[in-house]
Amino acid sequence: MCFLVDRRRTTRSSKPAAGICSRCGACARVADMETTTRFCYVPVYRKTWRAIICTFCGALLKSYNR
Repeated sequence: MCFLVDRRRTTRSSKPAAGICSRCGACARVADMETTTRFCYVPVYRKTWRAIICTFCGALLKSYNR
């Protein structure tokens, strides 16, 4: 039995944030994120949220629910 389920995380928009990344020391950005869960390429669940992300290493530093 094979389940064709995937989850994609995309950035809808972003802007500079005050502070630096604790892992690499690069700048951070505040981004509006969207997570989509798909079953057989049909979107089943979609969630939007806000996160602080490093611009260099891509680490998720903090997330906020909307």
